[in-house]
Amino acid sequence: MIYLVIGLLFFLGTHSMRIVADGWRTEKIEGIGELGWKGIYSLWSIAGFVVLVWGYGEARQVPVILYDPPLFTRHIAALLMLPSFVLLVAAYVPRNHIKAAVGHPMYAGVKLWAFAHLLSNGRLADVILFGAFLVWAIAGFVAARRRDRRAGTVYPSGTVMYSALTVIAGFVLWAVFAFWAHRWLIGVGPFG
Repeated sequence: MIYLVIGLLFFLGTHSMRIVADGWRTEKIEGIGELGWKGIYSLWSIAGFVVLVWGYGEARQVPVILYDPPLFTRHIAALLMLPSFVLLVAAYVPRNHIKAAVGHPMYAGVKLWAFAHLLSNGRLADVILFGAFLVWAIAGFVAARRRDRRAGTVYPSGTVMYSALTVIAGFVLWAVFAFWAHRWLIGVGPFG
């Protein structure tokens, strides 16, 4: 379990710089340059992710059950993942209505992903993993919206074409993950 926690601290800690130390982050970027910052950021993120995945895998070998969710919550979680994937895609597709309305759809998608998984998983490792991501995504979303208000950020309005592309791509990614990749990567099929 300790490796899961260490991985989360490295990974989410790296991704929390704008939440807890935006001024320090800006100073470092100015000092070492954007490319240098991205290089260090990427290395820390990858290291944290590797330790997180390894630690989660280890923790799953000796499960500690905190609660036993009913079987139907698995199906609810799988369905909640559809809008989560659409939100994740919306973060990268320009000029879509979702990004214009939400502002930071990546954080919103991660919140939904984490919440969905907390509904259907009651082991200690799951609660630590998904709970940490949920707390991080809430804090990140609040901090990002606060920065937007201070800066007077206005997101470009969406177009029908890019919005449709966002929804279609999100649906396709969800289907691939729900019916194949989740079982292959995680060992659990969301629909049984």
